[in-house]
Formats: sequence, C-alpha cells, structure tokens
Amino acid sequence: MSSITACPLDCYDACEIVYENGKLKGLKNGYTQGFLCPHLNHFHKNKFIEKPRYNGKEISVPEALQTLKEMIEESEKDEILHYRGNANFALMQEVTDHFFASYGAVLTEGTLCDGAGEAGIVEGRGSNKNMPITEIVKSDVVIFWGRNPHTTSSHILPLIKNKTVIVIDPVKTKIAKIADIHIQLKPHTDIFLAMLLSRFLYIEDECNEEFLDKYASEYEDYYELTQNIRIKAVLEEIDVSLGDLGDILRVIKDKKVAIVCGVGIQKYSNGADIMRAIDAFAAMLGLFGKEGCGVSYLGASRDGITSPFFTKSKKVSKVDTEFGNFKTLFIQGANPLSQMPDTTRVKESISKVKNIVYFGLYENETSEVAHLIIPAKSFLYKNDIRTSYSHNKISFMPKVISSDVGISEYDLSAYLCKEYGISLESEEFYLKYFKKFAVQKIDGFWYVEDRETVPYRDGFDTDDAQFVFLDELDSKIDEEESGMYLITCKSPVSLNSQFHRDDSVYLHSSLGFSEDEIVTVSSVSGSVELKVKHNDDLRKDCVLIYSGTKGVNNLTTSKHALYTKSAIFQENKVEINK
Repeated sequence: MSSITACPLDCYDACEIVYENGKLKGLKNGYTQGFLCPHLNHFHKNKFIEKPRYNGKEISVPEALQTLKEMIEESEKDEILHYRGNANFALMQEVTDHFFASYGAVLTEGTLCDGAGEAGIVEGRGSNKNMPITEIVKSDVVIFWGRNPHTTSSHILPLIKNKTVIVIDPVKTKIAKIADIHIQLKPHTDIFLAMLLSRFLYIEDECNEEFLDKYASEYEDYYELTQNIRIKAVLEEIDVSLGDLGDILRVIKDKKVAIVCGVGIQKYSNGADIMRAIDAFAAMLGLFGKEGCGVSYLGASRDGITSPFFTKSKKVSKVDTEFGNFKTLFIQGANPLSQMPDTTRVKESISKVKNIVYFGLYENETSEVAHLIIPAKSFLYKNDIRTSYSHNKISFMPKVISSDVGISEYDLSAYLCKEYGISLESEEFYLKYFKKFAVQKIDGFWYVEDRETVPYRDGFDTDDAQFVFLDELDSKIDEEESGMYLITCKSPVSLNSQFHRDDSVYLHSSLGFSEDEIVTVSSVSGSVELKVKHNDDLRKDCVLIYSGTKGVNNLTTSKHALYTKSAIFQENKVEINK
C-alpha cells in the first residue's frame, strides 16, 4: 500500500513523497518531478532518539510528561521559556506555542535565517510575496544572486534549460561554471553592484519608465542616491569591471528576467538594505507583476493563513536569548548550542538554566546538556500540513505508519493543556481549519487560496501602491577591516545542524595551508579548530565553513541586523593560523 505525503524539512523544495513498503520515493508528477534530496533518499538511515531520558536514565513517555509538568510547576510563569525552531516545517508545530502562551510562559521572536532580507523586501514592497519558482519556466534570463540551486533547490534546474543564466556569487559554484556570465564579486558588496546596475540602467535609458511612472515614481531620487557611489573606486574594490556591468545589462535588455536570491546575501547588519537594492534593480526593470519575471527569495510561507493557536505572550529575541534569566527551558526542534550565533555566549548562558528540556528527533549539542529529553515523532508517524516559502502549494501530510516511538507536538500539548485547564480543540479540528485555506486547481494539486501566481500586478502593498526606494546609503566598503570574509553557506549533505555535518574549513590552495592540516579559525567572537580542505572555486580572500559545522558559530556575533531581530552570521571577518 502506498501513501502520499510531503517532506517537513526547512528548505525550498517541500518535496512531495510517495511512501511505499517502508521506502520514500518522489512523486513523479509532483513539484520536484519525482526526485528527492539526499536527506530524504537516506532518511531511513538516520538515527532517531527513541527513548525519553531524565538525567541520563531512560524513562517512559508518561514519566517524561510527568517530569515536564513538575519542572513547569516549580517555576514561575515568566521563568519558563519556550524556544521553538523551524527544523520541522509544518503548521501543526505551532500548537506548543498555544500551550506555553496560554499558560503565561515566554516565547521567542526573530529569526536565525532570513529576517534581514525579508525586512528589506517588506520595506520596499509593503509585503513579502514571492515570485513562485515555477514562473522561471516563462523567463528568458535567470539571475542566481547568491543562490546555489544544486545544493539548496535542485528542483529549479529542469526549469532553466535553454535559458540565459547569470550568477552573482563569490564562490564559483556548479551553476556558476555553466552560466553564461559569472560575477565573482567580493562578499558583502552586493548592495554596490545592485545600485550600480540601477544607475547604468538609468544612464542608458533602459529603465521601464511606464512601470516606474505608475508604481515606482520616486525612481529619479533613487538614481541620485546611486550617484553617491564613486564608480571606479568601488568597482575596483568589489572586483567587478565596467565590462561586467555592460554584459549583464546587454543580456537582460528587453527580456523576461527572474532574479533568484539566496539567504547569504543578507547575513550582514545591512542585510535589509542589500535586499532593497536588489529589489530596486528589479523595479527599475519593471519586473514585478509580470509573468516570468520578479524576485524570488524566501516568501512568507504563512501568507494568507491565520493561525488558530493563541500565541500572544512576552517574547525574547531568538538571536541573543539570555537563557540564564529562566528556570525552565523547553527547546523544540532546535539546536541553539550549534545554530545560534556566538556559541561561547550561548554555552555560558544556557549553563545557568536549572531545567533544560529537549524535544526533538536527533541527538546534538543541545540534547547533550538537556536534563529531560523527549523524543518527537517523525513526519511519517503523525498528521500535519505544510506550506512553502518557494511556491504556493499546500501539502497534506497524513500519518502513513504507526509507531510507539516519541510523541507528537499535538499530543504533548494536549496533555499539558488538559493538566492546566487550557482550552484546546481536537487535532482533527485544527487539520480541518488549515485545510480550509486550500483550494484544488486544474492540475489536481492544492494551493493556498487567494495567493497570486504573479504578485503585485496592481502595484505594491504599500499605502499608495508605490515601491519605496532606499533614500540613504549607510553602507561602506570594509576594506579597512583586516581578515578574510567568512561564508557560511548550506552544505549539500546537511541541513542546519542535522544529518552529515562537516568538520572542515575550505580555503584557496594558494594560501599555503596543507590539505587536512588542523588550523585555528578566529574572529573577535571566538575560535574553532578545523581541518583544511582546498577549494579553488573560492576567492582567495574568502573562508568557507558550512553552516552546520560544529563550532562555526564560535566565530559569529550575536548582534542583530539593523531594523530587525535577525542573526548576521557573516558580519565578522576571520583569521587563519597554524
């Protein structure tokens, strides 16, 4: 017997899956054309937590729930923190927020991923409505701006056949090697490239003036802002030539253009402004509101869906949480001792917590220090529904097999709500609630109702429907700072801090370090020892450490991005020492 479900992982694809005889296969007519990523192809090989533990001793699930209740009761309400991650990306995950918020505990806000970029998009457009990736099939030119589709979203690849491809990335990625144009610019300089492209678009009279006059009328003021950039000096500093700018503008002239952005471009304090500058370039071209055109980043996956769960509570930032302020810490689907920036600070802060509860699937740095470990159920053993930040589909995730291992988020919340007299509807009620936001279309699949396939057709979601351009340039070239640029991109074999995590630092071979040599990578925040792997696809001024690598966040700062509570993992420069 076979069942259709969907992947719960926090990535672009949201693969549709056929579960048959204990194996996972891609749905052939599904969004990912029958292919699954390495995580799902080898999902059965993952080692899951099977038994609850308290202070190292195995206990039963009922005993674990009773222990959790006792921890809650020995703490004041504002001494309890619920820290939930997005490693399991589905709508029913928020049911735990309902209990903790209703009880009076503290929740988190902010993001360790894409918040700076989203803040910039919302500032310019008024909302974060994504160009669905499927629109690429109608494009003439695709610009991958800091996005590595072979690693993060391989379902895009069949859509770009016979299209002109431009790659803007400090790494010569696999897509860059086959692209028509690759701009290997210096990291953290994307804002200058985007603004210069807009400037020369205006100078060469290639702007879409009809669109601008209607929906982005302040474009001439923005052009004046771009004139503050000293062309020759900045081009030399970001390692881009006038010829490179000309090549890009020549290739995109009078074409349908899709700009596909990755999260790495906004992992800086000025990440919002970087994304606004890229959006401004798209606006100058008139790419919004047209088929086959637009900017794809991480769309708001909950757009058009209201939550039935109560989540009003006091909140603290997920980026720089002071765990020591709490007596009981309930961690769900997250690994803050690896994923949060400035690990040294996090370790010191979390060590002060009396009761640490880890509720998740896998062993990791956080489960190692937890007092109580409660295994969660994998997506195959429970009911859920998911949306995506890459497309508008809504996927149903029915339980396809029974298992005595772990407990679902709903069942854990139902136990706690019952114990404390908090109202909670049945699981079926919430599943039906979320399903009401879905509408079946002619292709047989379900989509979030009322989402636009081509957003911003009638202008932007600002007060006057106008695009809001940057009106000041605070960014500066950081050539005076010593050290090398840190790149913390996704690994092809891990996701966040899950699965097969790397243990290496990647450097250009010309820097004089030997393969497999152990080196110390250091920043103003801390250091980590890693073995060297050569990668001549990197710029010589760059250091690549995959985001799931143990210790990488010893190097990162817990400061927030400007304008939003978002982490900035590539702000610090680093040094390498033998």
